[in-house]
Amino acid sequence: MTAPRPARSPQLSFDELGTPLREVTFVVLDLETTGGAPTTDSITEVGAVKVRGGEQVAELATLVDPGTGVPPHIVALTGITTAMIADAPRLPAVLPTVLEFLRGSVLVAHNAPFDAGFLRAACERHGHVWPRPPVLCTARLARAVLSRDEAPSVRLGALAQLFGTATTPNHRALSDARTTVEVLHRLLERVGNLGVQSLEELLALARESAPHRPTQGQRQKRRLAEHVPSAPGVYLFRGPRDEVLYVGTSGDLRRRVRSYFTAGERRRRVRDMVALAERVDTVVCAHALEASVRELRLIAAHQPRYNRRSRNLHRGWWVTPTTEAFPRLSVVATPREGAFGPFRSKQAAVSAVETVLDAVPLRPCTQRIPAHGASASACALHEMGRCAAPCAGLQTPAEYAPAVEAVARLVAGSDDGPLRRLAAEVEALGEQQRYEVAAQRRDRLAGLVLALGRAQRLATLAALPEVVGARTDGRGGWEVAVVRYGRLAAAGVARRGVAPMPVIDALRLGAQTVLPERGPLRGAPAEEVGLLHRWLSNDGTRLVYSDPPWAEPASGAGSWASWAARARPVEVEVELD
Repeated sequence: MTAPRPARSPQLSFDELGTPLREVTFVVLDLETTGGAPTTDSITEVGAVKVRGGEQVAELATLVDPGTGVPPHIVALTGITTAMIADAPRLPAVLPTVLEFLRGSVLVAHNAPFDAGFLRAACERHGHVWPRPPVLCTARLARAVLSRDEAPSVRLGALAQLFGTATTPNHRALSDARTTVEVLHRLLERVGNLGVQSLEELLALARESAPHRPTQGQRQKRRLAEHVPSAPGVYLFRGPRDEVLYVGTSGDLRRRVRSYFTAGERRRRVRDMVALAERVDTVVCAHALEASVRELRLIAAHQPRYNRRSRNLHRGWWVTPTTEAFPRLSVVATPREGAFGPFRSKQAAVSAVETVLDAVPLRPCTQRIPAHGASASACALHEMGRCAAPCAGLQTPAEYAPAVEAVARLVAGSDDGPLRRLAAEVEALGEQQRYEVAAQRRDRLAGLVLALGRAQRLATLAALPEVVGARTDGRGGWEVAVVRYGRLAAAGVARRGVAPMPVIDALRLGAQTVLPERGPLRGAPAEEVGLLHRWLSNDGTRLVYSDPPWAEPASGAGSWASWAARARPVEVEVELD
C-alpha cells in the first residue's frame, strides 16, 4: 500500500437528504485483467483510491499473479508482462485485503459492471462472500450529467481530457483509478444543479435514463422546500390560485418534499403537479396515525386532482333494508341505520344482496298486489308457480317480520344462522359433485363474510364514546390516540422519561368533542374508522381506556374469517383500504 496522495477536488457541501454525499466513503477501483470474461479470465493488477468528503484517505495498489501467461494483446494494451507478475502474490492472498479496503464504502469504477463482475466472480471462486456494496459507474453518471454536445464520448480518456485531470489514464490500475477519482469529483460538482444531494439520489441518477431525470422546472421549484420542517406530518402542494394540488404524509416532511424536486421522482403526473405548484403548506403531527387521518380529511375536503384516491374517497356502496311495510334489501350510496358495507363497487354490493337472499326470504312480491284483501289468484305469476317471493296479498307485515329480523341479526352479528345454512349448501353441492356451482356459491359467501366482518368491526368501534390506545414509538416513548365515535379526537406523544398517564389524561381533557350521528358508523367516514381500527387492534398497541368496554359480536362474521381465508375467493371487492 502506498502513501495517501492529496486530492485536488475541494470538499463538497450538500444539505442533508438521505445519506449526505459529504458523509459517503467512495472506493474508486480499477482492475487490469487477462481478458474480458470474469469466469475464465483473471485479475493481473488492482488499483484503488479511498476518498471521503472530497479528500483522499488511502490508496491500494498491487500486481497479481494470475497463474497463467499474459496474452500478447493485453501486454500491448497495459504493458504488464508475464515477467512482471511472476513474483506477485496470487489472488487468494490479495482478495481479503481488497475486500477489507472496500468495507463500508461505495464501489466506484469507470464501466463498473466490468470491475464489480470480476471481484464477484473472484469471491465465488475462492470462497468469499461478496459484500454487495453500492456500485456507482462514472461512465453512466457522466452520461446522466453531461450533454452529448459537451461530451460526445464518456470514455475515461475523453473525460480526462474534457476536465483536464492531473493524471492521464494509461491502462494501469492505479493511474486509471486516480484519474477516475478526479472525474468523479468533477461530476459531483455538477450533480447539485440536478437536485442530487444524497447517495441514494446519486445512485438513482446514474441508473436512470434521460426521460427520468429531473426537469429544469423541478430543479427551480426546490425553493418551495426551504421552510418545510423536519418533522412528521402532512404536506399540501398548492397551485397558482392557492388550490390544493396534492396531499401526502411523511415521517420527515422536509426530506419527503425535497424528494419531489430530484431524480428520484419519476411519476409523470407528479412532475406535472410540481410544475404547477407555487407553495407547500405543512401540518406537523404528533405521529404517523394522526398524519394519516389528517391526510384522509384533507383529501376529502379539497379533492386534489393529483391524488388518485381523491377520485373514490367516501364513494362506497351500502346494503340496507328499505323502509316499507315489506322491506327489501337496497343498494345505496348513503348508509342508513341497519346498513352494512361499504363496498367498492355497486356490483359487489348487489352480489352480497343476492347471497343474503339465498339464505333469508326477504324478497316481497314486486307485482304491487294490495297488502290486504287480495287472494292468490290475484297474481298470475304466483298461480303459475313462476314467483317464489312471499305474496304480499297473503302475508301481513307481522308474518313477514321474522325474515326482516333475521337479516338485522345477521348484520348486527347476533346470529350467524344464515351463514351456516349457506355453508351447508356449499358443502352439499360439493358432495353432489356440482363443483362449479359450489365454487361460485363459496366465493359469494366468502365475499359476504368479509363484508359483514368489516362492517361489524367498524360499527363496533364507531359506537364507542371513547377509546384510548398507546403504542411504543421505538425510542422509549409512547404514541397516544384518543378515539371518539370512530373519529380521532386527539393525538400526542409521551416522550422517553415522561410518565405517560398524565399525558394521556391531558389529551382526554383537551380532545375534540364528537357528536354521533345516525347510521352504522355514527357519521364517521369508513376510511378513518378502518384506519383507527387497524392501529388500535395491532399487536403493538395497548388499550388504555374504553367506555363501555370494546367487544365485538361473538356470533358475528369475524368467527368465519378462517373459513373465508380457506375459501380463497377469486374476486371479493369489499375493502376500501
